[in-house]
Amino acid sequence: MTLRELVRAYFCYPAIQVYLFLAAVSAGLAVHFAQEALPAIFSVGAVFVIYPVVWYLLHRHILHGKFLYKSPLTAPAWKRIHFDHHRDPNDLGVLFGSLKNTLPTVVAMTVPLGLVWGKAGACAALAAGLLITCFYEYCHCFQHLAYTPKWTFLRKMKKWHVAHHYHNEKGNYGITNFVVDRIFGTFYSRPDMVPRSPTVFNLGYTAEEAKKYPWVAELSGFAPGDTPIPKENLRNTA
Repeated sequence: MTLRELVRAYFCYPAIQVYLFLAAVSAGLAVHFAQEALPAIFSVGAVFVIYPVVWYLLHRHILHGKFLYKSPLTAPAWKRIHFDHHRDPNDLGVLFGSLKNTLPTVVAMTVPLGLVWGKAGACAALAAGLLITCFYEYCHCFQHLAYTPKWTFLRKMKKWHVAHHYHNEKGNYGITNFVVDRIFGTFYSRPDMVPRSPTVFNLGYTAEEAKKYPWVAELSGFAPGDTPIPKENLRNTA
């Protein structure tokens, strides 16, 4: 895949278009409400600091947690936003985050923080959060597509994320920022640093779990007693 093909695939995704549109509107409102530049600057800076921390916590404890699939109310959301992505990391249909889940999360993460500096701060924070989300999704895009970045750091970033999907899902939770992984001891730069995980493709939703909590299995089209790992991915666990 060429860079042009990557960029075309990225910008054709509807959620990215929505994020960019809302970011432009939010930035315009921030300028409209701003009486001085400092509130917007402070709120944007706060978002840049808090965003990777919140993403790490959400990714590790919510998306990789077990409680979402244990309820018929939240099982469909968990299936869409993370189980399907880990079950088949090459499925482009679930590569990007779900708009109806991601957008409210970004709003909840940024607007209350920005309100500390008033309306302008809230709008600026939302714009920053949406643009950071776009950057995250862009990096996530090339991490899963057949594209090799030219920059060494981006190639390392892709290698670390691929290891999260194919070697051990209990580490390397970051997408573009692995500082928080390092702080909490979940970062590994080489697969030989941690053992291969038997749940890297099913996130702990095993056949036994599916018998007790069948909703994801039913939505996915396999029997609760079957393995929820596709045959092509089973080869990668050997």
